Amino acid sequence: MTEENHSSIVQFILVGFTDYSDQKTLLFILFFVIYLITMVGNLCLVALIYMESRLHTPMYIFLGNLALMDSCCSCAITPKMLENFFSKDRRISLYECMAQFYFLCLAETTDCFLLAAMAYDRYVAICSPLQYHTMMSKKLCIHMIIGAYVAGNLHSIIQVGFLFRLNFCRSHVINHFFCDVLPLYRLSCVDPYINFLMIFIFSGSVQTFSITIVLISYFYILFTIFRMKSKEGRGKALSTCASHFLSVSIFFGSLLYMYIRPSSVNEGDKDIPVAIFYTLVIPVLNPFIYSLRNKEVINVFKGAMKKTIFVMH
Repeated sequence: MTEENHSSIVQFILVGFTDYSDQKTLLFILFFVIYLITMVGNLCLVALIYMESRLHTPMYIFLGNLALMDSCCSCAITPKMLENFFSKDRRISLYECMAQFYFLCLAETTDCFLLAAMAYDRYVAICSPLQYHTMMSKKLCIHMIIGAYVAGNLHSIIQVGFLFRLNFCRSHVINHFFCDVLPLYRLSCVDPYINFLMIFIFSGSVQTFSITIVLISYFYILFTIFRMKSKEGRGKALSTCASHFLSVSIFFGSLLYMYIRPSSVNEGDKDIPVAIFYTLVIPVLNPFIYSLRNKEVINVFKGAMKKTIFVMH
């Protein structure tokens, strides 16, 4: 009888930036510029890796797919957020909401596995350089990428499937700038305990597995580097790994804070700053973190630009 008396909500209102209504034009310009830089930076990196045969190695193939997932994350969140700065009703349907979270979950989960694969690739390259082409074959690389996408899709389907068991009848107002899972739990008339348990089990397992691979890989990498006699060799090896380790630290740190902390369901006021970081800031930073510190990517980019200018003339 209780369930029959509740009218299930089929539309929501996203009100994430209402506290800054007097600054909406400035925020719109800021996030629009970030979106453009994110898409251009990541998609150019994908195109560069695809077109240049010199970059058809496991490290760059992983990097290209990471850039593709960062683009997916940005596309899932930013256009609707930008529209809502000047929209009167800021409505989003239940199915649009589920689709938005699905693609976000797909991108973030796939990123976890790709970052773990990149850490293993660096481990093999530095600790077993003579066996690199045997241990890190293109076949294994492709299997890792397929595995990352399959795991990302399965995790997203599971989380979205469990969202459909909830009955949203308390309110139709989401205090966020996109349909994240934790704000949706707060609107449910059904106890979201099982959903939160699924987030903790699956997201926790994905992150624990990925972080463990990264930490073990870097333990052996650092051990190998500090045993090197050549200062030049140590510097080159550290430089190779620094960009990846920086990206990993930022990415996993923000996700752990957002989804795994015990009080995360009740602290709605802390969602938005952290969510801005891992959905908008990290995707725009990654192309620069990996490209500006990588001489090979820079040289290939310069070569591609020279060819383009030569063709135009």
